[in-house]
Amino acid sequence: MLTTTKAIVLHSFRYGDSKLIVDLLAADGTRMACIASVPKSPRGKLKKQYFQPLYIIEVVADVRQRANLQRLKEASVAVPFTSIPFDPMKLSIALFTAEFLRNATRREPLDPAAFAYIENSIMWLDGCDRHFANFHLVFMMRMAKFLGFYPNLDDYTPGCRFDLRASCFRSDAPLHTDCLSPTDSERITLLLRMNYPTMHLYKMTRDERNRMADVILRYYQLHIPDFPEMKSLDVLKELNT
Repeated sequence: MLTTTKAIVLHSFRYGDSKLIVDLLAADGTRMACIASVPKSPRGKLKKQYFQPLYIIEVVADVRQRANLQRLKEASVAVPFTSIPFDPMKLSIALFTAEFLRNATRREPLDPAAFAYIENSIMWLDGCDRHFANFHLVFMMRMAKFLGFYPNLDDYTPGCRFDLRASCFRSDAPLHTDCLSPTDSERITLLLRMNYPTMHLYKMTRDERNRMADVILRYYQLHIPDFPEMKSLDVLKELNT
């Protein structure tokens, strides 16, 4: 059955001489693994440049229930980027975010509201001209709301600790080591209360920002089985100042 949907590209790689395997997050919150034949002719309906990480595209796919790979028939750019592909810092954030989403959304479908959140976040990143160094931190913490382990901020009091396993704030230290110091716990609450336009008001050094990226990824590893190490993290840490 031919299906038309908006989708976000999470990953793609070459398969043979003229084909791509493309991993998409569709607008209904489901993941789609697709195969696309990309002709060398510029007149083709599928072009390799459409399948870059975090590109927001419109696709027509031949969806078959029992198929491991759906066949892409057509694709077009739904939201043209003006800065992400051309800004090294934004591009590193986009590559990290795409890899993060690929790992965080693979187990069960998302609510369509999650797709809207991701799409709006990508559009904000592309449209902003500065103050986006904390983007990936705020994005990951807010994404936890759609995945079912968003902390309750009402439990926070100054000096308490954030238990990464229980996803709650507590006044005492648990027996396990997956618990943050009061300083890191305060940073978590600040990230949870921020939005993209205001996140630049919280100043962090590169070391502090990289520390929080490690903490948040550890949080995801505890709540999503088999969440792997992030290959793109080292590049982001080097560029993110």
